[in-house]
Amino acid sequence: MRSCICLILGLLLAGCLVGPNYKRPPVEAPGAYRGESQAPMAASETLGDEKWWDVFQDPVLQQLIRTAIEQNYDLRIAASRVLQAQAQVGITRANQFPTVSAGAEAFSERNPKISSAFPSYEANAGEVDLAVVWNLDFWGKYRRQTEAARASLLASRWGQHAVLATVVSSVASDYFTLRELDLALDVSKKTLAARQDSLRLTSVLAKHGSASALDLRQSEQLVYTAAETIPDLERQIALQENSLSILLGRNPGPIPRGRPLTEQPNPPAIPVGLPSELLERRPDIREAEANLVAANAEIGVAKAAFFPSISLTGTAGYESFALNNLFTHSQRMWNGAASLTQPVFAGGALRAGKRLAEAQEQEMLLTYQQTIMNAFQQVSNSLIAYQKGREFREQQELLTTAAEDADRLSKILYEHGGASYLQVLISENNDLAAQLNLAQAELNERLALIQIYNALGGGWQ
Repeated sequence: MRSCICLILGLLLAGCLVGPNYKRPPVEAPGAYRGESQAPMAASETLGDEKWWDVFQDPVLQQLIRTAIEQNYDLRIAASRVLQAQAQVGITRANQFPTVSAGAEAFSERNPKISSAFPSYEANAGEVDLAVVWNLDFWGKYRRQTEAARASLLASRWGQHAVLATVVSSVASDYFTLRELDLALDVSKKTLAARQDSLRLTSVLAKHGSASALDLRQSEQLVYTAAETIPDLERQIALQENSLSILLGRNPGPIPRGRPLTEQPNPPAIPVGLPSELLERRPDIREAEANLVAANAEIGVAKAAFFPSISLTGTAGYESFALNNLFTHSQRMWNGAASLTQPVFAGGALRAGKRLAEAQEQEMLLTYQQTIMNAFQQVSNSLIAYQKGREFREQQELLTTAAEDADRLSKILYEHGGASYLQVLISENNDLAAQLNLAQAELNERLALIQIYNALGGGWQ
């Protein structure tokens, strides 16, 4: 027995591991992101390393994100997938070890007398045994399967991180969009109140003959134009609150408010770090690489199917026709066997299985490379959007200031007879449009910041 055990252990230690070992494929990372600021920064600095509560400093928004992390259904589903992958690793790893089972059996039988040649008899018997079955992993089939299962577990964990980053970014984006709608609603209400005052003034002037009926109708048109935007904005606000509620894992309902949109911090320059660092920081890239590792290990599983299967079986225990002496030395029984099975003909299934595994590995490799390229594109797009969005917002502020001043001057001229009401109508419409466009520009700049943070792999820490 000692010799058999030593022989088995020697075979296992000498057993080879067929199939390719994983090596990270080379990646051509750019030296810098397109759209990156030319301001000198330390290469190690990057927005992606910041915690989300440092990037989003609105206390109300922080609480909403915490609620989403605890209750969001996508995150809870992703966590369940991690648990499934953990269980699958345990199932797969168990194939490397022997299967041991114990059994016991007892029976009693009595046959009546059939004839003088076949008298009646009675038999009692019992058996207790321990059975062992071990499929030796000489070619590394089960080790490769375990390697693939562990890589899949890692991929599910990185997938959970990716969902977390998406949820954090989505909550922040929806919250900022909600605050932009609040700002637009406030602008529309103030504009409506001002136009109602202007309508009352125009009505007084029309009664005294200082304004025409056309002026009165145009003044009413301004009021109705401002009033019609309010119900539509209120509709959009309710829908946005419902969308944000679902992200929080709640039924549709109202959302608390924090800082106004214009008071949300917006850094003038954003550190992005080195593009090569993105391979380690972004969870979707790490998930794609883990899937590639799993596919690479499956090639070894397919190759191991070409080699012989070696299995050991053994049973030991006690068997007796008298239960009172079942566990005596003389009633011992045992048997053992070793088998080797070599595939000879499978109709090409083994070669097809190997080609399938290699094709799947090639697909995962291309997916990994594509994910990296998409990541570089997302960072570049978000940097350009942030820079140009800031420039647009700065110009829109100047335009809004000019439109407000033109509106004020046109009203003064109209009250003193120096301008027609058509000029007032045009100026007021331009002023409202400029203010609403400025609110949208403020939102776009902050959404671009969220996109940069997400593209750099931030938000899942």
